[in-house]
Amino acid sequence: MSLTDALFAAFSIPFMGRALLVMLVLAIVAGVVGVLVNLRGLEFISDGLTHAVFPGLAVGLVLGGTAGLVPGATIAALAGAIALTWLDRAGITADAAIAIVLTATFSIGVIVVSRSDDYAGALEALLFGRVLTIPPDEVLPLMLVSLVALAATGLTLKQQLFRAFDAPGSRAAGNSALALDLVLNSAIALVVVAAASTIGTLLVLALLIVPGAVARLVTRRLWWLFPIAALFAAVGSWLGLAAGFAISVGAGVDLPAGATIVGVFVLGYAVLLLAWLVAGRVRTGEGSRDAPSSLLDQPGTRPAVGAAGEGR
Repeated sequence: MSLTDALFAAFSIPFMGRALLVMLVLAIVAGVVGVLVNLRGLEFISDGLTHAVFPGLAVGLVLGGTAGLVPGATIAALAGAIALTWLDRAGITADAAIAIVLTATFSIGVIVVSRSDDYAGALEALLFGRVLTIPPDEVLPLMLVSLVALAATGLTLKQQLFRAFDAPGSRAAGNSALALDLVLNSAIALVVVAAASTIGTLLVLALLIVPGAVARLVTRRLWWLFPIAALFAAVGSWLGLAAGFAISVGAGVDLPAGATIVGVFVLGYAVLLLAWLVAGRVRTGEGSRDAPSSLLDQPGTRPAVGAAGEGR
């Protein structure tokens, strides 16, 4: 199989075209939302929401088949986002709140799935995804869920950034911390819904976390973080699908598409991290362990992005 076939011709096949379309939209949205997750230090909360989605996926699958996955997951995800935000506001430590929601919801999901006739098959699809078998009638709902998350984030982006870097100042300016947390947690939850329905609940975090981490390596300029994260996520999804197709069809080695996409994400991050470390040694002199603030910004310039400050 030629490189051109893997990168372009493969996506003329209907199921590959659907997978690419959904993954590109989802990846771009996840990249943008993931930057805020990175700046706010909400990685563990994102993990909790991935597990909160699981019972909704399970109930939707049992009651409505594959057509019930997105509605069930959306309801569960939004309920989980509200629960986590409320527990945090009630004074319960964030880690404890996440652990409570995580264990409770995941156990409910397993119980529901166990009532299915095809327990093993249903559980595998929910955990590891089904990006290559997305039915045509689910493409639009998955894209709409992702775009709603993007719209919610975009409409409150300035306020979200203000809260990320100066939470007391944001409150003093009249921004509601509760409202902003609910919006961001709901956006994360909706991304998790779309991602869990494609690459599976066990791999969702890579889609949310890696692009934002890559953007922080590449630049410290605030407004460049979002396009860089979105671009990395989109290209990584495309290359992951192409690599999985080439290896599975060309080499005869069956690779799961979702895991292959995540593998490309992690590999891309590892390469950039290595370049970042090497650049640090070159710029600061032989034997120094210091690294540059980013790969693109010049040494000595003031970084536009610093520590996130008070996250919640």
